[in-house]
Amino acid sequence: MKTVLITGANKGIGLETAKQLLEQDYFVFLASRDSQRGQEALNHLRAQGFTHVELVLMDVTNQDSIQAARQTIGQRIQALDALINNAGVPSPMPQTPLETDTADYKRVMETNYLGAVAVTQTFMDLLEQSPQPRIVNVSSSLGSLTLQTDPGWKYHGVMPASYVPSKAALNAYTVVLAYHLRETPFKINAVDPGFPATDLNQHSGTETVSAAAARVVKVVMLGPNSPSGQFFSEDSGPETGVIPW
Repeated sequence: MKTVLITGANKGIGLETAKQLLEQDYFVFLASRDSQRGQEALNHLRAQGFTHVELVLMDVTNQDSIQAARQTIGQRIQALDALINNAGVPSPMPQTPLETDTADYKRVMETNYLGAVAVTQTFMDLLEQSPQPRIVNVSSSLGSLTLQTDPGWKYHGVMPASYVPSKAALNAYTVVLAYHLRETPFKINAVDPGFPATDLNQHSGTETVSAAAARVVKVVMLGPNSPSGQFFSEDSGPETGVIPW
């Protein structure tokens, strides 16, 4: 049975991704920084008959918390097959680059970018024990600099000042890490889950959480001959499945 760790998995895309991977016979480590919400999410999944799932407390902005989670998971398994860096926080809207306090840039960057880096580094030893390890960074098309500078793009001008750089940084880390591990079985990719209605956007999204999670799951389950260092998105159409950085 393959194993997967999903950060920020107590609600929204993370929780639905957990459900869909459980349906694919993965053992899921459901990471949540809030114990009560994490337990509620765990109960929700177990009430549906899923047993191969465990709650792990983890705050991706706290290295001690990440290390404790690594110890807990390391006592259960010898290899981790997939890591989904899903934990994320939004920016308040509207938000301009000149008026946004640097404290908000730091807050968003610590979770959306640095948190993913810290978790990846801490769990790398377990991932290296998998024959086909996967790292999926849940990003956003808002982090694509190419699309953001295209006046014809449907979301052109939607630029929350602290959120866009955080996802652009996560995208850059995806490229750097994929290149560093290019001679290994690792597949490291970013995925844009679309615009689902979640707490992150006050449920203003136009798509379902189920569809968004399915996009993440699709990238997690890429085969050994699949690409690494790509930015997958449904917005690209069926031709390539990728969008520009």
